Amino acid sequence: MAITKLTTSDDFKRVKEDHSQFIVFKNSTTCPISAQAFEEFEKFSEDVTEEVYYLNVQESRPLSTEIADTYGVKHQSPQALVFNGEEVVWNDSHWRITYTSLTDAAKQFLK
Repeated sequence: MAITKLTTSDDFKRVKEDHSQFIVFKNSTTCPISAQAFEEFEKFSEDVTEEVYYLNVQESRPLSTEIADTYGVKHQSPQALVFNGEEVVWNDSHWRITYTSLTDAAKQFLK
C-alpha cells in the first residue's frame, strides 16, 4: 500500500479523523540507522493493505514533538508507532524496526 508523508499537525489530525488504527514511522534523513529502518518500513508497506504514514523529524519537528507529548511516548528516531484511537498501543525504535517487527505489530494491533 502507499506510504503517505505527514508534515503538519493538520495532516496528522486528518489521518486520525479518517482512521481509528494506523502506523506512523518517524525517521531522520541524516541517520544511517534511520535509513536502514526506512528500508524495512518500505518493504513492510508493500505487503499491507492499510495506508501507512511517515514523518521526517528534521522537516516536521513540531509534529514529532506533538506526538511525543500528546501520547506520552519518548521521541526517538527512527521510531515506529501503532495508534489505536487516542493511544499508542505499540512502538519501537532503532534496530528493532524490522519488516518482521512491523508485520507482527500490524497483525496484533491493526484489525
